[in-house]
Amino acid sequence: MSKNQVQIFDTTLRDGEQVPGCKLNTPEKLIIAERLDELGVDIIEAGFPISSPGDFNSVVEISKLVKNATVCGLTRANMKDIDAAGEALKHALKPRIHTGIGTSESHIKYKFNSTPEKIIERAKEAIKYAKTYVEDIEFYAEDAGRTDNVFLARICEEAIKAGATVLNIPDTTGYCLPEEYGAKMKYLMENVKGIENVILSCHCHNDLGLATANSIAGVQNGARQIECTINGLGERAGNTALEEVVMILKQHPYLNLDTNINTQLLYSTSQMVQHHMGILVQPNKAVVGENAFAHSSGIHQDGVIKNRATYEIMDPSEVGVTESSIVLTARSGRAALAYRAKKIGFDLTKKELDKVYPEFLKTADSLKEVHDMDIERIIKSNRVRADKMAS
Repeated sequence: MSKNQVQIFDTTLRDGEQVPGCKLNTPEKLIIAERLDELGVDIIEAGFPISSPGDFNSVVEISKLVKNATVCGLTRANMKDIDAAGEALKHALKPRIHTGIGTSESHIKYKFNSTPEKIIERAKEAIKYAKTYVEDIEFYAEDAGRTDNVFLARICEEAIKAGATVLNIPDTTGYCLPEEYGAKMKYLMENVKGIENVILSCHCHNDLGLATANSIAGVQNGARQIECTINGLGERAGNTALEEVVMILKQHPYLNLDTNINTQLLYSTSQMVQHHMGILVQPNKAVVGENAFAHSSGIHQDGVIKNRATYEIMDPSEVGVTESSIVLTARSGRAALAYRAKKIGFDLTKKELDKVYPEFLKTADSLKEVHDMDIERIIKSNRVRADKMAS
């Protein structure tokens, strides 16, 4: 793997499915998994095998189906979980077990009623046991965002010694600021022996709307894997949105970081996940929302009509959207009206546009949006009146 390559770890089928009401059956998971493989995702977290017979079966079937991506199963740091994951992944061409434990003071004290030393031992035992099933082991330090950096570096170093190939540094509660999360990655890169032999991974939650920013800060400071979901689905306020981090890296080439994602499939993949999970994408969602390439302000419309780049930093076709949308409202100007009229077959002269535009504004004031049928009616009515006056 190139040092400038950022691997995309998609957890839509595991963390994304933890959204209330988002339960998928195995056939639906297979449809999405096949698309994720086509999309170019590097790792697909197929599920949490020990959690239910249905989840176990889904991981088995996804392991059989996926041809390119690594297939990953989540476990806690205990032997039964790892046994279930090892069994579920036995058909995978490239299997990975994702095991770990909470590392923050809060988790150690209140969740496990344990000590830092015992937590390290549990982590090491889990990694060594998982290693008896597969070579590729990802260790997660749950609540790493609120974990003391010195202790985090210590447990990461022990995880590497035990055989971990990937270190997941989750901001489980979405609390970190980007500079804090980036500094945490930098600290690990500089203070963990053997860090050059493994991949650091970002797993960020969106409780304060910072998941994408934190993930980018992570890769700017040495991480080379981002854990994310389609449409940013996930527990509580969601996870890092795959489409956002992928397009940020693509649109900022000076970062000198890239992914294997076929971005032209992003919009259709978003729509597929929306359909099967039943969670609508908010219209103003970055990259894949219905309004991501829509313009209703007259000033913006005029600029986009003259040159798309005046108000769009991405070509819609790069993410699989056919074209920008000029939405006609009472804030639209003559240029937008003329543009849309031409699209439906009416090439208006300046004189005709001047006559049609006041009628358009009256219609726009009474409607939220003026559609093509409204434009056609206005233009035809104006031409009928003009013909009568001429005769």
